[in-house]
Formats: sequence, structure tokens, C-alpha cells
Amino acid sequence: MATSRPTSEQLKTLRNYTACDIADALVKLNVPNAGFLADLKLITPSPSRLSSEVTIAPASTVLFRPKIGTPDGFPAANIPSDQHYVDRTQPETIVVIQQPEGQICAVLGGIMALRMKVLNAKGVVVSGRVRDVVELESTGLPIWAKATSIVGTALEAKPHAVQVPLVIGGTKVTPGDLVFSDTTNGVVVIPQDRIAEVISLLPGLVEADDQVKGDVSIGMTVQEAFKTHRR
Repeated sequence: MATSRPTSEQLKTLRNYTACDIADALVKLNVPNAGFLADLKLITPSPSRLSSEVTIAPASTVLFRPKIGTPDGFPAANIPSDQHYVDRTQPETIVVIQQPEGQICAVLGGIMALRMKVLNAKGVVVSGRVRDVVELESTGLPIWAKATSIVGTALEAKPHAVQVPLVIGGTKVTPGDLVFSDTTNGVVVIPQDRIAEVISLLPGLVEADDQVKGDVSIGMTVQEAFKTHRR
């Protein structure tokens, strides 16, 4: 499945905002979970040298299954037996990986991240575990995960399908949706058919918040400031 691409002008506009701003717009649009991918930790760049970096790119997806058995409701497997899933990485995307819950193994390590980098991935978001943190750091990619591990994938997991819709903690991620990685605040997913609506809402939402903060800073109550500026 090919991903659709946002325009360069849309990407330029979105870079003026934070993940929190994006989520506020998605709340207004009634997008489930405001597009937030919850409970992720920034693995690289190291939080100890954290600076505000925003990476925006369409999602490509990878779904892992347990090593033995395929859960009910999974899509059909689509990775050819003579190919490795990572060699199918789509360039100019942020790779979103879903691992079965409760596993202790990693589904991303140094070799996989290096291959993604060579294939021009722009970042990786793992709903699961990663390992080889120093090697991950060396790729220069923004990489998010729920936790780390020292154990390889083969212990418990197996790649099942690529470029299929995922549901992560109630947030749907479809290939081509826009992933907004904000190293200061978190990761939010903009449905590809709502990008223009999000952009149209952002200036007014941010201006209202700036006005609220200005009034609160000079003594107005939050209740009054919200009533005055938020609709």
C-alpha cells in the first residue's frame, strides 16, 4: 500500500507547532485519543542531551505476532518468506512497530535500525521494546519505545505484516497518516484525511492559549481567562 504524501507547505506549517498543539486540534475534531501514542519513552536522542526536535513524516507500519500462533483478528501475513521485513522499509517515513503486549524481547535493535536509516527512514516508533541503545543512538534517528530489553526478537516475536492498519492503545495508525515526533512532548498521529483541518484550527487555538497565558500572568483567574478567550 503506497502512502499519500502531505504537501511541503503543509509540513512547513506544522513545524511551527508542538505535539500538544496538534493534539488540541485533534480533540476539536473528535479524533480518538487526540491521535496520542501514549506511554512512549524517547530512547534516542538521549534525554540527557534533550533539545526540541520535530520530525514529521508519513507512517509506514510493521505488525509483529507471537512466535507461535497468530491471534484472532490479525490481517493476513504479507511478508514474503524470502525477504526480511526491514528490507521493505519505505523511504521518507516514520516506521511504526506494534509488538504483542507482555513480551520481554525487543523488536528493534541496532542492525534493524541501521538498515532503516540506510533506507532513509526518518524515525521509528515502537509500541514495545528495543535494545542496543548505543547503536540506536548512532543512527541519528528519533526512536521511541515503551521500554528496553537485552533479549532478541526470536525469543517471543515474529514479524507478521507490513503496511497494515494498527491500533495502539486505542489510537489508529494507518499507513500514510502523518506522524509528528516532538522530542520534548511526545508523538501524535494525524489521520491523513484530517491534515488540512488540523492546520486550519491551529492558529486560532494557539492564539487563544497565548491570550489566556497573558491574562493569567497579570492576575486574571484561569476561569475568567478561559471564558474570555476559549470557545
